[in-house]
Amino acid sequence: MFQGKKILLGVTGSIAAYKAAVLTRLLVKAGAEVKVVMTSAAKEFITPLTLSTLSKNPVLTEFLKDETGQWNNHVELGLWADALLIAPASANSLAKMANGVCDNLLSAVYLSARCPVFLAPAMDLDMLAHGSTQSNAKKITSFGNHFIDPGYGELASGLIGTGRMAEPEEIVAHLESFFKNNQKLKGKTVLVTAGPTHEAIDPVRFIGNHSSGKMGFAIAESLANCGADVNLITGPTAQHTSHPGVRITRVVSAEDMHSACVELFPTTDIAVLAAAVADYKPTVTVDQKIKKKDDTLLLELTKTHDIAASLGKLKHNGQVVVGFALETEHEQANAVKKLETKNFDLIVLNSLNDSGAGFGHDTNKISIIDRQQNIRSFELKNKKEVANDIVSVIIEKVHA
Repeated sequence: MFQGKKILLGVTGSIAAYKAAVLTRLLVKAGAEVKVVMTSAAKEFITPLTLSTLSKNPVLTEFLKDETGQWNNHVELGLWADALLIAPASANSLAKMANGVCDNLLSAVYLSARCPVFLAPAMDLDMLAHGSTQSNAKKITSFGNHFIDPGYGELASGLIGTGRMAEPEEIVAHLESFFKNNQKLKGKTVLVTAGPTHEAIDPVRFIGNHSSGKMGFAIAESLANCGADVNLITGPTAQHTSHPGVRITRVVSAEDMHSACVELFPTTDIAVLAAAVADYKPTVTVDQKIKKKDDTLLLELTKTHDIAASLGKLKHNGQVVVGFALETEHEQANAVKKLETKNFDLIVLNSLNDSGAGFGHDTNKISIIDRQQNIRSFELKNKKEVANDIVSVIIEKVHA
């Protein structure tokens, strides 16, 4: 359940911080990638070196990395994680989180995180029972965060009562249960296309476009996070993924991508066609580099195979096909026409007229249209969030 999961572990100033070592080890052993953020107070109880060694990642404690001005970007950390786990969560840290106090790296990451947040409190029984702590806990829970209840037993003060941080094995089981319950596409095979295609003119030149593949890769990972078995077919791109639920096939041309898609489609439950496939290719590809001689060069182009149309014809009952439309004018009308002619179930529309959308950005702004022409529009978001929005709509369609 933890294979490919990215866990951001926050450690605050509590004697229970020593358990963070065991917790880190268990998560890594289960297949998670773990990064640790510590408060200054936490370093009094356990060394960053210990957690860095166990997590196999540098431990982050401050905003600035060094005197050069490089910094640990709390926003990127919040976007990177599939879950933020704060264990132990001290009374002081709970108070900060409840009231938006942002005076260290961990609290900044917490305020920036868009992933599920889990807190495992640890403190003396009277501190836990105090009205202010209980009020803070209720407030934090109202934000949608998840509490992992503390246990009963002997505390650092010598008193016996509730306040012990849950044991690392309990915390891991809690996270595992959460991820398991979110596996809404378990057993589904999904085909995703991503990136551009390159249509060769000669051995060194090609016709292509500006697609980076970021959107397709983000969708593939989001689908895999929901339990799907994902086949990602990508054109030439610098993107990569280490998610164990994603198998990558790298292709170059539209013909290559068409062949790969047609081969996999019959055993596919869901297809998400996010690639920016070239519509035309040179009629003739020459074997030697074309020398610059004349003032003009004429290329004859011919249509490439229409992957979406081919899969639309092969589609059978029970399969869900999602297409994409990148438009510059008459956006909605063009998207609806494409939805119908390609036999899509859903189409994701984005316009180059929207600032921050389209190729070359880390963000995108989309609308999703179904066969009944119902339109669901979303604000400009990071592409990871956009991918999650698309997958949520797909899940609704699959389970309708």
